[in-house]
Amino acid sequence: MYIQGFLIPVPADKKEAYRDMAAEAADYFKSLGATEIVEAWEDNVADGKTTDFRMAVKATADEKIVFSWIVWPDRATCDAASEKMEAEMEMPEEMPFDGKRMIFGGFEPIFTMGR
Repeated sequence: MYIQGFLIPVPADKKEAYRDMAAEAADYFKSLGATEIVEAWEDNVADGKTTDFRMAVKATADEKIVFSWIVWPDRATCDAASEKMEAEMEMPEEMPFDGKRMIFGGFEPIFTMGR
């Protein structure tokens, strides 16, 4: 298993537009081999003294944090999907979030429990 993780600041009034975009993208990711996609909307995000989710993406007072991840069978599948997305995917002119402040990365699990 290989996981891509994301932190994204999204204007609170763009929640439905973000959800719609994420649902559409999920079908595409699934066609590329993703096995699970989770998009989680901020519900209880505490302000930290040194750092926190909001500071990490320089969220403004009118933005919420989306914490999301995509599970791939392995890194090779993730890398192949990323290459294909770069070649094929056209970014919409208007996105429901500021992609410049999105944080993302790939992770190899070292411990899992549950599903």
